[in-house]
Amino acid sequence: MQKILFILLAISYTLFANALPNSISTTISTVSSNGNIQLSGNIPKGMSGIVIHNYGNGLSAITHATISQGNSHASLIPYEAISHDNIPNIQTEAKAGDRVIFGNFYNNALVIAPNRDIYRKITTTYKKTWIHPDTYAVEFMKNGETHLTLKSLKKFAQLNQIGLVLIIAQNRLLILDPISEQFIGSVPMQVNQANAMAPFYARFGQMDTSVFGFSEKNYTPYFKSVSGVK
Repeated sequence: MQKILFILLAISYTLFANALPNSISTTISTVSSNGNIQLSGNIPKGMSGIVIHNYGNGLSAITHATISQGNSHASLIPYEAISHDNIPNIQTEAKAGDRVIFGNFYNNALVIAPNRDIYRKITTTYKKTWIHPDTYAVEFMKNGETHLTLKSLKKFAQLNQIGLVLIIAQNRLLILDPISEQFIGSVPMQVNQANAMAPFYARFGQMDTSVFGFSEKNYTPYFKSVSGVK
């Protein structure tokens, strides 16, 4: 019986750990007149990525960002992960044969959790480069936020090259691509809703929040705030 239980736990852990999407490479087959592209492979809807053009002689560059629409189609959007006034925008048009990498920043992830125990459970289960929620909390306070929004998460992700945001909801782990602002997966998860921090878990007690007036605000309770993001 103990052996069977161990095997079941091991299988459950493996499935849970493998639930997060990984990067996928493909190429552009055709470019339509409206600027959308058809891909040589079928990419799950909602995954964001980049288009890379090869200029020859060992020179290549990112020309666009892209969001999969499913069924081997994707839309093109400006690439804004690296934005600087002294860096000129690349004017190269997307072309058939250009390489496309979806989930190029999926190894960098942020966890939005209700408390420290759940945060630790997620970060010890998955193998990612974790951006601590303290970093997001600072931006959250500076911007005067009171609840979670897709707009806030997307802006923070763009500034910090974050590809995935894992949001713990009621009995479910939601997987958000913050660039496309679409949920691209979910995993059933038992969640103890007691001791939920508002607006989310971060080490606020170790920060000097007075400069932001954080302690004077009324924040939306965690699970209510998360349900609004969905």
